[in-house]
Amino acid sequence: MKRTLFLMGLLASTLTLAGPPAKKAKWTSLFDGKTTTGWHRYLKQDTNGWRVENGVLTTDGKQGDLISDKEYENFDLEFEFKVQPKGNSGVIYKVIEDAQYNQPYITGPEFQVIDDKGYEWRDKDGKLMRLNDSQLTGANYDILPPADLNVVKPAGDWNKGRISIQNNHVEHWLNGKKVVEYDYGSEAWKAMVAKSKFAKWGYATPHAKGKLGLQGHGDTVWYRNIRIREN
Repeated sequence: MKRTLFLMGLLASTLTLAGPPAKKAKWTSLFDGKTTTGWHRYLKQDTNGWRVENGVLTTDGKQGDLISDKEYENFDLEFEFKVQPKGNSGVIYKVIEDAQYNQPYITGPEFQVIDDKGYEWRDKDGKLMRLNDSQLTGANYDILPPADLNVVKPAGDWNKGRISIQNNHVEHWLNGKKVVEYDYGSEAWKAMVAKSKFAKWGYATPHAKGKLGLQGHGDTVWYRNIRIREN
């Protein structure tokens, strides 16, 4: 009996010391379905070229990228997207908004959004070019390819993306599956960047936090249900 009472007391003491589990932060909507509040064009004060149609944020991509007013460091970001056939866009994070950089992707990694099957272009010699794996939807653009090439839905269909960053550990999720994982600023990351076109760009200098960007790449793209939970 004494032993039982002792154990019960020890358990109660342990629970008291441990306290209740920490509550996760609440989700915050970054798009209210009606306005472009909380966003602006990169290096501009307006949102020209971006509009809201039937609760969806869309652009023809002709007037540049949309950037969040706020900066973020550790977070989960969720969003839904679709692109036109042969369309191209992306969600960029850790963006440094500074006039010395004329595009957001110069400073921040990109969750690629594109028509994997239909996107193509011609190089300077007229040769028809198609995407490599590190340029496909869900990739850390031009650095890390998605681990699974079969989870993306085709152009014109809605996909769900998620970007998770905790203490510089980054994950890309596509339609519920983790497709990219890396440690931002690590030696392995620096080695990958050194072999890429970003080697001499602002991208190659790690920074703790930055803004979010929705890329206007000259094609029509749609975004909805954009929300964030800061960790």
